Amino acid sequence: MESDTEGGGALGQASSVLAPPNGNSIETRSMRSSNYSYANEEVIGDEASRFEVWGWYLYEFCSYFVQTVLIPVVFPLIISQLQHLPMDPVQEWFKNHQGVVCAEKEINLYSTLTERTITVNGSTFSSLEWTAMAWGGGLALAAPILAFISLYINASFQTFITAAATGIGVLFCLPVGLFKTTKIFILYIAIIVVAITLSTATHTHHLALMAPKLSTPSPLSKLSIFSKKQGLSTWISLFATVVGCLGASIVSSFTYHMLREPIEREFISLWIVTIFCGLLWLVGLLHVFTAENRTTSVPNILSTRFQLFTIFKYPNAIGGLVSVFLSSFTTMGIFTGGVLFIVGQLCIVPVHLLYFWLTYFLFPLVSLPLLFQPLQHLIKANSVKMKIMGLLLSLVSSGFGFYFWESRWKWGHLLVFGAIQGTSSALLHAFGRVLMLETAPCGEEGGFCVWYGWVRGVGLFGGFVVGSVVPGSVRTAFGAAFCSALVGIVVLLFGNVSDFGAAKEGGERALDSKESISV
Repeated sequence: MESDTEGGGALGQASSVLAPPNGNSIETRSMRSSNYSYANEEVIGDEASRFEVWGWYLYEFCSYFVQTVLIPVVFPLIISQLQHLPMDPVQEWFKNHQGVVCAEKEINLYSTLTERTITVNGSTFSSLEWTAMAWGGGLALAAPILAFISLYINASFQTFITAAATGIGVLFCLPVGLFKTTKIFILYIAIIVVAITLSTATHTHHLALMAPKLSTPSPLSKLSIFSKKQGLSTWISLFATVVGCLGASIVSSFTYHMLREPIEREFISLWIVTIFCGLLWLVGLLHVFTAENRTTSVPNILSTRFQLFTIFKYPNAIGGLVSVFLSSFTTMGIFTGGVLFIVGQLCIVPVHLLYFWLTYFLFPLVSLPLLFQPLQHLIKANSVKMKIMGLLLSLVSSGFGFYFWESRWKWGHLLVFGAIQGTSSALLHAFGRVLMLETAPCGEEGGFCVWYGWVRGVGLFGGFVVGSVVPGSVRTAFGAAFCSALVGIVVLLFGNVSDFGAAKEGGERALDSKESISV
């Protein structure tokens, strides 16, 4: 049975077998031989069953919120509950916000987040800066661990790595309220950052194994070949992002509900949020039991010992990696700066913040499928074009916020802002990992996924730092996001970033090898 991956039927027929465009049957892994020809291209890997695909969705649902809500929102709020302001924040508020009426609880919340009340060795930090330090430390710790697991990510250890990383992350989500000490949150956050970075790499690599690729594609037929592979991986990533946004909306709604508790109970209430996050993340471990142990093995590839460095051989992959960093930086910078602007400058009714969060995370459930389906058929949209569209949406939202930052926004403006930026963030996430997989040669996806997981984390960290370092000046966050989105578009347009770059180079190498043998 052939799988129609050009339209919406790709996901529904995930258990069928892809057929090459020339109509020849595809040899299974057990029938492979070492002789390759352009008349019979081979598929590396077996397609996943629907059961395995749904398990992959489940893990996205149970983990997407970690880098979008838990680390940038929940942990700064918990740390802020341990801080004591040296002066009355209400008086300072009315000195700097003349004419803006705000409730005392909201003023205290914003002040404890942004005021530098944490003192360490003579240096002072705010709750946001303390979170950023822990986030950066976690990424630094994750780098050598990722380099180590890159040796085993292509083998049957992938499932074990995902389970171990998730289990450690869950373990450090549960006891955060046992010790009411600010310094210990450096450890909590850093370990959770390491865990989510590792699981992001292995989770992305599993997508590469579920959507098989042709091992030696012909340069003359690469477009028709890769439209099938691209359709399958794109639809899986797209709908996984949709369910991930649903999970993030649930966590953000629960966080808002717990913030409504009396001030003396806020710390315990937010601790309940982290416990809920840990248990939800733990549910994602069911994905380990639905996943099959898959390995990739193709002839004439570099040893796995050097797999981490093979990405530097492909300029198009480097360009894709840069675009992943810039898009992550852009989305997190706008989100962090926007939330602080809404709470600290607009001082809106608290329930309107909930509406903003729900719009940001729930609108992509409608906009992503509706946006991608027509564009795929109208302009032959690939991952590069969709990432450009996502960056254009970020340009609109950040430019809007930069220009109208002194205006009095109403809650309707927040919903429009949240809908545009939420769609942009989801688009960039869904198609960023697809682009990285499409630029990876067959059998070498593991090293590319390791780079993707770490670079995406660095981009989110950088956006959070820029969005929170000057909380009173939202133009800094929106301006930096606007510039990074613009640079990202330039990189995608003129940086030799192509979905078929690795395939083309792989086909040319195979052609050269074939000619040399014949001579």
